[in-house]
Amino acid sequence: MIRELHLQNFKCFEDQKFRLRPLTLLTGLNGTGKSSVLQSLLLLRQSYQRGLLQTYALALNGDLVSIGTGLDALFEGAKLFEGSEREEIRIEIFAEETELTAGWRFDYAKDADTLQVKDGSPPEGHPIYSIDLFTEFFQYLQAERVGPRRFFDISNIVGYHANMLGSKGEYTASFLATSVRTGLLQSVESWLGLISPGVRINLTSVRNMDIVGLEYAFAVGNQVTSNNYRSTNVGFGITYALPIIVSALESKPGTLLLIENPEAHLHPRGQAAMGRLLALAASSGIQVLVETHSDHVLNGIRVAVHD
Repeated sequence: MIRELHLQNFKCFEDQKFRLRPLTLLTGLNGTGKSSVLQSLLLLRQSYQRGLLQTYALALNGDLVSIGTGLDALFEGAKLFEGSEREEIRIEIFAEETELTAGWRFDYAKDADTLQVKDGSPPEGHPIYSIDLFTEFFQYLQAERVGPRRFFDISNIVGYHANMLGSKGEYTASFLATSVRTGLLQSVESWLGLISPGVRINLTSVRNMDIVGLEYAFAVGNQVTSNNYRSTNVGFGITYALPIIVSALESKPGTLLLIENPEAHLHPRGQAAMGRLLALAASSGIQVLVETHSDHVLNGIRVAVHD
């Protein structure tokens, strides 16, 4: 578990430390750096996954996040560190598992989309690379998730794997359709029922086309009283919230779960339910880092902690 994150000369942060806990909420006005905190972690992960961080560079653009160039990544009022001949960006992590602090230093280059790793940064084989940020125990769901579609792609990776649902939640329907975990679908429906009462999920896989259809029906009690409806004909927020619910229920203890705007397209009661779910996930050994504008999510968390 990451206990502390220290950012220097990164985007809007000249020198800022963040204390992280099993559940950490990032909230505040627009443009104050909430997304930048998540991006610093995502940059480390995507660079590590490409084999760059351990030996060569920080990849500013990739599958998880795209920053642009060095100019976009550097704090505007950056100053030279003592002993440095040019500006540097520094990211430092204290991890509970390794009981050590590890920091990466990157040389600033205005127009480059990769920043060179400086001497003293953790080399390949360093214990820091065993923490959940760099392993398969990781899931990131960005603010711009996949909404209702006529059909969804089937993932070719079966079972639990890093970022199993996709950063946009695009493989959520596929994951549910192939999951063999007993009771998962029923648990997902129960939590979805707090957003839209009585909702039921129907999944249809078309293997020869590598797609899966997602439909919803609605029930009173245990009795289904409606036909199946395409996801495109049902409330937008149901499909938008689905990846968050699945990730919270399916992630294993030790997983790092990063979520942006879980409240999007949800009624206030659904937002509060989302807060309670994330609090329960954190109490089960998942480290949850959430960016939100919703006081309903916050209050849902507060009620869950109280209870």
